[in-house]
Amino acid sequence: MDKNISQKLYGLDHLRALAIVLVFLFHYFILTGGQPEWLPDVAKFGWTGVDLFFVLSGFLISSQLFEQLKQGETIALKPFFLKRFFRIIPAFLVTLSLYFYFPFFREKESLPPLWKFLTFTQNFGLNIKDFGTFSHAWSLCVEEHFYLFLPLILLLLQFTKRTKRAYWILIVLFAFGFAIRIYSFNQLYLPKAADENAWLYWYQYIYYPTYNRLDGLLVGVSIAGVYTFFPTFWNKIAIYGNVFIILSLVVLTGAYFLCYDQMTFNASVFGFPLIAVGYGLLVIGAVCPSSFLFKWNSRVTTFVATLSYAIYLTHKGVIHMTHELLNDFKLDSNLMLFICMVTCVGFAYLLHLSIEKPFMKVRNRIINQNKNF
Repeated sequence: MDKNISQKLYGLDHLRALAIVLVFLFHYFILTGGQPEWLPDVAKFGWTGVDLFFVLSGFLISSQLFEQLKQGETIALKPFFLKRFFRIIPAFLVTLSLYFYFPFFREKESLPPLWKFLTFTQNFGLNIKDFGTFSHAWSLCVEEHFYLFLPLILLLLQFTKRTKRAYWILIVLFAFGFAIRIYSFNQLYLPKAADENAWLYWYQYIYYPTYNRLDGLLVGVSIAGVYTFFPTFWNKIAIYGNVFIILSLVVLTGAYFLCYDQMTFNASVFGFPLIAVGYGLLVIGAVCPSSFLFKWNSRVTTFVATLSYAIYLTHKGVIHMTHELLNDFKLDSNLMLFICMVTCVGFAYLLHLSIEKPFMKVRNRIINQNKNF
């Protein structure tokens, strides 16, 4: 399986690159007030790039843990948490330092309290009107909660010998997602829907909390479960890789129209799972050897995928700085967009070389020295 996963990562690189491009364009048009003029129509659905990241994380992380279960091994918590720590925390802390110690880096005026970032609880009760700087770290909170609880749940299932019934947890969590969003919409958001800041409350109560955004992660986990534990069935559907990609585009088109106005009941309750299913179909297509995404090996998308985490962390601050530094030149909006793309990739590359790569080497050295985990 290790060999196959290694090959399939080339297909998933295209999706990582797609996810960060979607997020970048969405935030760019938000930060610039909709410039260039063509951008809002293109970038309006870009917020779903985060959901694609969720599906990818759910698939990749659970695949690693499921392989241990398949081999009859006990879930090894120490190496798992070490890998996640060195992959995520160093670059995050550097970016956080930039935000707190260099105000010029901030795309808005105020930051939430430091303790909320350090405890990954920023996404609960987030007021983006007054504390909107580095707000995009909310999705990292969701991912960290996933990284914490998934291995613990799997270890508990191993201990109680109930791994064969684990699918019930997925079903319950999916159902819980619908129920909690219905409650959040009707009881928390709707009473404030007439307020001039209704959009703020929608984000606060519906969009950001972890319990409302589990769908993408659960879809990724579900795909990994089928891929790992049902190889015969997987091989039967793997010949339809391009069909899954087409189906994903159909589902995502439906999700686009459903979520055109995000703050409706149907979009709030059914939009996230529909988007998750759409991107889940795309992930299935990307890992099927019969699909063009699997066969297409691109250095460009691999490069962008490698930098995707660093770009995600820093892109809003870099966009802001680039605009501030070049504002007096009155550049064409299309040229400014291109320059911001270059500066964001360049800044992320520096972060990758100076922080990510060295700490990954430290991680590998620690793990190799402690193979008896």
